[in-house]
Amino acid sequence: MHLRGRVRLGGLLCVLALAALVVSAADAAGPESTHAAASEHGGGGLISLDKSLIVQAVNFVILLLILQRLLYKPFLAKMEERTGAIKRSLEEAQAARAEAAHQAEENATRLRQAHAEAAAIREQALKEAGEEQRRLVESARAEAQRLVESAKAQMDADIRRAREELRREVADLATAVAEKLVRRSLRDEDHRRIVADTISRLGN
Repeated sequence: MHLRGRVRLGGLLCVLALAALVVSAADAAGPESTHAAASEHGGGGLISLDKSLIVQAVNFVILLLILQRLLYKPFLAKMEERTGAIKRSLEEAQAARAEAAHQAEENATRLRQAHAEAAAIREQALKEAGEEQRRLVESARAEAQRLVESAKAQMDADIRRAREELRREVADLATAVAEKLVRRSLRDEDHRRIVADTISRLGN
């Protein structure tokens, strides 16, 4: 659309230049030549079309054609090429801007996802740390309970062993007492009473 306007403007400029050339040629001929030409032809026109004016007009038209072919058309082609390059640059810039906006949106989305994943990992780590702490506490409690029960069992075993040893000592003592009593010819009732008293004392 802009190129057609330039072509029309160029043609209009050519026509105006041709008209200006004709007017300047007429002014250069002078009033005498104009009057003489008018008297010679018997007419009263403003401009006399002699051979020199026609030659100048033809030369000007040829010059315009040469300039149009050598300068004006390459200039229009260059301008059209430049316009296309600018248009392509604008389209590329717009595409790059859209791509940059899309990339920025993707980066923002990835950043939000990274924050969400980091928060989830932190929460999972805290949860696992709490569970590990709970397991360690329960394990420590179980180990303490086991040690207490083991110590209690060991103590009970020591007490039973001490009692067994004490009973054996008492039995030996009772046997020795019985032998002494037998030697002294004590009665059976006295013997049983002594043994019973001894056992009751050990039980207390």
